[in-house]
Amino acid sequence: MTEKQFQDKVIAFLRSQKIYHVKVWGGGFQTAGIPDILCCIRGKFVALELKTEKGKPTVLQKYNIFKIQEAGGYARILRPSEFEVFKRQVLTGAI
Repeated sequence: MTEKQFQDKVIAFLRSQKIYHVKVWGGGFQTAGIPDILCCIRGKFVALELKTEKGKPTVLQKYNIFKIQEAGGYARILRPSEFEVFKRQVLTGAI
């Protein structure tokens, strides 16, 4: 599964749950290292960096995830193999 295919699945799930989300598009006018999807789940800031099973986050991506967690938000690298667990966490209110 490509990262784009995975992204489409994640966004479809967020939409199905009526979760506010924004897909961050990187580029020359964007701050580097921002996670791919930013959302608000039950009032909590959630940031998801999407990766394929073999994809590796950059040092800057890991740093931003750490800073979001340090500030009290929920941030993680999400891979296709972890998606079902993530969905259960969202549906049960664990996130």
